[in-house]
Amino acid sequence: MITKDMGIIEIVNKYPETADVFFKYGMHCLGCMAARFETLEQGALAHGIDVEAMVKDLNEAIKK
Repeated sequence: MITKDMGIIEIVNKYPETADVFFKYGMHCLGCMAARFETLEQGALAHGIDVEAMVKDLNEAIKK
């Protein structure tokens, strides 16, 4: 299960199928330096994204 406290790169490395969800939310920075150190919540806040909605969509993606 994905939580908002997990690192962005940690999520994508463990669940590659989540990359499309990041792109859907406009987070195209999966390879940038900040993504290596930011939690999902920090990244979402920086991009003005509703982190709870994104967590829900990410978890839906890994159920498939």
